[in-house]
Amino acid sequence: MSEPGKNIINDTILSSAQSGDNKQTEALIRQYRNVVEAIAAKYINSPLEYDDIIQEGMIGLLAAIKTFNNSKGAQFKTYAQTCINNSIQTALRKFNRKKDIPIGSVIEYAEEEIPEENGVISAEDYYIAGESVSMLANTLKENLSEYENEVLRLHIVGCNYSEIAKRLSKTPKSVDNALQRIKKKLSTVNLKTDKYN
Repeated sequence: MSEPGKNIINDTILSSAQSGDNKQTEALIRQYRNVVEAIAAKYINSPLEYDDIIQEGMIGLLAAIKTFNNSKGAQFKTYAQTCINNSIQTALRKFNRKKDIPIGSVIEYAEEEIPEENGVISAEDYYIAGESVSMLANTLKENLSEYENEVLRLHIVGCNYSEIAKRLSKTPKSVDNALQRIKKKLSTVNLKTDKYN
């Protein structure tokens, strides 16, 4: 059985996804979903629901796709793991601030368990990954309606159009329209800045 995300990322697919090709972005999300799930499993004893952990991990994966720069020397999988982990940890810290639950030990355990394959990520890339996740999360909150956020959340955790429609008491066509709007908004998100390139 192959390891999660072991297939080497195709530079053409990644480049197309970074240029706004939604089909290629979805292909990468499908390919790396098991990486998100493997990292999310390390947080199974955290106060967050598993679906919420997966959602935060997927936001991290989207940030990785948007901001990865192969000229930095790190492999995409290593960078994606960092973004996914940072996204989940950010959500846990926010939850912790609201509930006053100590989660430092959960984060430390998860960090120890995540291997950094194919090279070590640089301090600069680690910082960029964290900043990118925060920027993407804020952009989603600012630009998506409450309905679109809920559709995206359910889509990210693996619900199909019919399941989303049923849960939200909407038609599959309404869900499809919402996802098209979300994809359009995501394609215009530019997380890269001169500071990071």
